[in-house]
Amino acid sequence: MCYTSVVDALAALADPVRRELVALLAQGEVPAGELAQRFPVSRPAVSRHLRVLREAGLVRSRTDGRRRLYALDPRPLREMDEWLEPYRDLWAQRLDALDTEIARGRRARKSGDPA
Repeated sequence: MCYTSVVDALAALADPVRRELVALLAQGEVPAGELAQRFPVSRPAVSRHLRVLREAGLVRSRTDGRRRLYALDPRPLREMDEWLEPYRDLWAQRLDALDTEIARGRRARKSGDPA
């Protein structure tokens, strides 16, 4: 796993349009024109977003006649998942503690005790 590639993938996914493109491409290969039609931005803007995703290794493209087809490359997402693995227990513990505190607050409100 390369730390730089994880950072590149995270940076690419920081934009909501790019996250939506990745979500669409997770369903399968899609022509560039069809992708562009799904967004309220210009075709050149979608093309720039796709270029960022391609440079981060998240997307690959191929030509089929006159069409350019895009597909998700899941490898950087797997690397990101591996990089995040050590932090999952930390977050799970904190979310469990938050759940406990929320439950205590609910019980206190129901019994009329001041929180």
